[in-house]
Amino acid sequence: MTDLARRAATAWGLGHARLRFVAGRENQVYRLTVASAGHYALRIKRPGYRSSAELESELQWMAALAQAGLLVPRPVPSLRGRLLEEVGGHQVDLLTWLPGQTLGAALQEDPAPDLDHLFHALGQQMARLHNASDAWAPPAGFTRVRWDAEGLLGEAPVWGRFWEHPALSDDDRRLFGHFRCAAQRELQRLQDRLDFGLIHADLVRENVLLHGERIGLLDFDDGGWGYRAFDLATTLLKFIGWPNYAVLRDALLRGYQDLRPLDLGTLDLFLALRATTYVGWVVPRLGEDGAQERSQRYVATAREICQRCLPQLQAA
Repeated sequence: MTDLARRAATAWGLGHARLRFVAGRENQVYRLTVASAGHYALRIKRPGYRSSAELESELQWMAALAQAGLLVPRPVPSLRGRLLEEVGGHQVDLLTWLPGQTLGAALQEDPAPDLDHLFHALGQQMARLHNASDAWAPPAGFTRVRWDAEGLLGEAPVWGRFWEHPALSDDDRRLFGHFRCAAQRELQRLQDRLDFGLIHADLVRENVLLHGERIGLLDFDDGGWGYRAFDLATTLLKFIGWPNYAVLRDALLRGYQDLRPLDLGTLDLFLALRATTYVGWVVPRLGEDGAQERSQRYVATAREICQRCLPQLQAA
């Protein structure tokens, strides 16, 4: 893959750059270093994960967010003026490299950062993301995945039919089936009240970058149309079970509500929806190293949250 990355870099006139592999899952990501121009992220896309139209749309959206003043990677046009190039049968793009450390790395530091301040600022940045997305007019042909009721609970969810995970117990299968039906009814009931628009959809700790007093947002691969509460739930889900979860939750929500209204009554529903998506996501990856342990963890988390949420939905 490194040879492919070297070939791809020439499309941007950077075949001479120093190349270092940094990550690989949905994308193979390389850091390009040019003495006179700084650092870039070269991303080689996994074939079949997103269409060319979806990839182009992601880059157009990121460019608009950067133009609006958000700290996000900015797409760099190739020598031919394209945001996306095909090299060796792979779609490739180039982004500016953002300095800083991830939220995940910061949480490992001793002493830990001021989490109330940090999560308050993160909530504000998420609100800015949604505000900037609403202010932008997507161009003709813009297409991104939809995290709507069909994309979460329909016959072909974005991340798979979680209620059919092959390792579910009979009890879990019934629980997830009941939750799915109840959540579908609730989304239908609330459809005119829910804040819906472009969302990041993957603001986990490794996709949040801290650079001084600024907060950057990385990895828009799964971004698309969805419920704004889904973005907040995605961040909070990974902290459920932490002793200070209530503090982090309140700080994040306060920060968001400083800049944008939010219906807090739907948050438990979206935490459950987010948890079930991971149950579906892991199914095609069960053969990967560590996937069985992740699968058990995802199912256990979804079980706990759905058991807590389901009575509320049935009483609504």
